[in-house]
Order: sequence, then C-alpha cells, then structure tokens
Amino acid sequence: MSEQRYLAIPDLVEIFGVTPGRVRRMIEERYLLAVRVDGVLSVPEEFVLDGEPVAGVRGTALVLLDAGFSETEAVEWMLAENEELGARPIDELRLGRKAGVRRATQGLAF
Repeated sequence: MSEQRYLAIPDLVEIFGVTPGRVRRMIEERYLLAVRVDGVLSVPEEFVLDGEPVAGVRGTALVLLDAGFSETEAVEWMLAENEELGARPIDELRLGRKAGVRRATQGLAF
C-alpha cells in the first residue's frame, strides 16, 4: 500500500464539487473509505472514478465492517490481490463487477 495515492478532503471537495461536510458525510455513510495517512484523513485515489465514488464500495465496506474489519483493514482488503477474484477487489468494482466481490466477502463474515 505504500505506493498507493491518497486524496485528502480538500482534494475530494474539488473533485466532487461539494462541501467538506458533504465529503465527510460520504465517508461516514461508507460511500468512501478513509484512513489516516500522516495524520490526515484520506481516501485511496482508486476509490474515485469519473468524479464519483466507485459504485460498490459502500456495499463492500459495510460487509467488511460487519465482518469485524476495521476501516484500515477494509481498505487494505480492497487494495490487495484476492486469490478468489484473481484481481484486487477495487479493480473489480471499478469495472462494475460487484457480484464477484460480494462472493469473495461472503466467507469473511462469521
């Protein structure tokens, strides 16, 4: 994850054209997942596509968090290569392939 690029709230405000409060709400409602990078709340750049949060991030995040993952662990899971998918979950979500990602999360909840 060290080469991962992150977007801070001011970056997201500019990309989405909304207020900082709206960006924070998107994070609180899990449309975006954020982690602290050098003390700054930041979202992985890949969680944004065409000026919008990537579709499917919210549903995947909710499943992971319900399975006991922390936000940081959920971000790491989404950015890591997944054997079952043969790809990184975020890449599959960016391609609109939510079903495979949901299947990969099913075994995580117990």
